[in-house]
Amino acid sequence: MTQEEFDAKYPLISSWIQRVIAEHRSQARTVASLGFKRLPLFFPVDVLEAAKVVYVSTVPAPPLNALGLSQFADFENMQPAGITYLDTFFSLEEMRANESHHFHELVHIIQWRMLGPKGFITAYANGLERMGYRHSPLEVMAYTLESAFRNSKTGFDVETVVNQQLRALYGIHEPEA
Repeated sequence: MTQEEFDAKYPLISSWIQRVIAEHRSQARTVASLGFKRLPLFFPVDVLEAAKVVYVSTVPAPPLNALGLSQFADFENMQPAGITYLDTFFSLEEMRANESHHFHELVHIIQWRMLGPKGFITAYANGLERMGYRHSPLEVMAYTLESAFRNSKTGFDVETVVNQQLRALYGIHEPEA
């Protein structure tokens, strides 16, 4: 996708994301309120209090094909366990007690925060288009850190690790407006 194509589609995607979050606002709960024991060893309290989760029967995916982005049909047609938009992630009901799943989605919340909305969507779309879902850099980062979380007996500072990795990948370390 060219920069011009992205710039034309970005407002439509951003608007769709804002609408989906607003439609589910009353169902959203903070991750801090869920009582997971290990997440506070990896994320600061402010992240856990700001991050929200909505449990759904079907994870809402943007209508990319309808927006003329047919190259992302595989992503749109996936049936993921969760998806993150800005500071909110949507998870299937059956993931409610899965702390590793919540960890993975919190990594994406930090990515959104550090890259900013346009930077995140740019990086995510570029990764999907060039490498596919599982090999896109933002997913590789989230899955790798999730594995480290599952195998770690002690905590580590996820924000610092994500910041370092984003700097190495994109040269970005401060949130964009």
